[in-house]
Amino acid sequence: MDRKAPIFATMGCRLNAYETEAMKDLATRAGVEDAVVVNTCAVTAEAVRKAGQEIRRLRRENPTAKIIVTGCAAQTDPKRFSDMDEVDLVIGNTEKMNPETWKGMAPDLIGVTEPVQVDDIMSVTETAGHLIDGFGSRSRAYVQVQNGCDHRCTFCIIPYGRGNSRSVPAGVVVEQIRRLVDRGYEEVVLTGVDLTSWGADLPATPRLGDLVMRILKLIPDLPRLRISSIDSIEVDENLMQAIATEPRLMPHLHLSLQHGDDLILKRMKRRHLRDDAIRFAEEARRLRPDMTFGADIIAGFPTETEAMFENSLRLVEECDLTWLHVFPYSPRPGTPAARMPQVRGPAIKARAARLRAAGERAAQAHLAAQVGRMHRILMESPRMGRTEHFAEVDFATDQPEGRIVEARITGVGGSRLTA
Repeated sequence: MDRKAPIFATMGCRLNAYETEAMKDLATRAGVEDAVVVNTCAVTAEAVRKAGQEIRRLRRENPTAKIIVTGCAAQTDPKRFSDMDEVDLVIGNTEKMNPETWKGMAPDLIGVTEPVQVDDIMSVTETAGHLIDGFGSRSRAYVQVQNGCDHRCTFCIIPYGRGNSRSVPAGVVVEQIRRLVDRGYEEVVLTGVDLTSWGADLPATPRLGDLVMRILKLIPDLPRLRISSIDSIEVDENLMQAIATEPRLMPHLHLSLQHGDDLILKRMKRRHLRDDAIRFAEEARRLRPDMTFGADIIAGFPTETEAMFENSLRLVEECDLTWLHVFPYSPRPGTPAARMPQVRGPAIKARAARLRAAGERAAQAHLAAQVGRMHRILMESPRMGRTEHFAEVDFATDQPEGRIVEARITGVGGSRLTA
């Protein structure tokens, strides 16, 4: 009888997707069969609700399979999932990266597997050593260099799902990226939960800028290095130096801003104020005039007034943000913000829609400004690639997938450029 390979469903962030690839490898090596693994997200209450929906759907489609639930929602609320009739096993974020966990699920193992395997994530002091060479697409690879978070923003449950911050040593990162470049990857993206905290737990406490400069110096054949979401208040001098002097560092930064009002930022327990964000954006663009910014912004945080919301709305222009990720606030049980006076649901929805509209206008203005310009575009498929600023480009004819091509932008089609 043919072995039935496990099915994996991923929800949430890029780091979750990276870890799903690692779990696929671990499950295959362990010989796990006829299982469905759901890697959940806990960033919002809606994400947790959708996880439950997805589990029920997968059970209907796979009535004989073992349903395994993991990820941040499983880590922070294992009972919620173990109480579901559809679920056979709940494993935590540490356990999911442990080969022994998967060996225990092999069909030839004699014994009973504990239905809930979730340990204290705060006791974890190292990142998982399981590295994936080439996760992403044939053109772009993602490298996890950091996990966890030491900060305790009042709205966020993620530190309780990911644990405290821990870093992958620079030498390990460099070796992995070198292997990826040898395999033909044109772009590498550094990922983590709190990327700008990289190095704080390592000897000599290096900073993210040190890692970036080291990668670019030691791997001269790497065409493009990109960094994912950063906390601008934690950016160090070497990272600013890299922005100013290293054309191989992509001119696109995604900023964890969250809000544009100082009082709300304090109630969120963020470490920056509105002027800090504006000052960083101005300085980065002074050093690299073509720099573009994405940003995370929450609409409807508890106690947010219309005037406070307007401060977030104005931040789109004042920081010249191009790509917005807008999150309507939803209370997460166990967080301080859930106990604060809440904004009414219809107001949250309306404010989120206004922020998204502002983001759409900013994105369209950026795209329109590219028409007639030459761009170096990394092809993700035969007819779609991305500029250095992360804008998508459609081609009328096939291009070499995974390669960087130079082309003139001829127009805008919806949310994409055309070439």
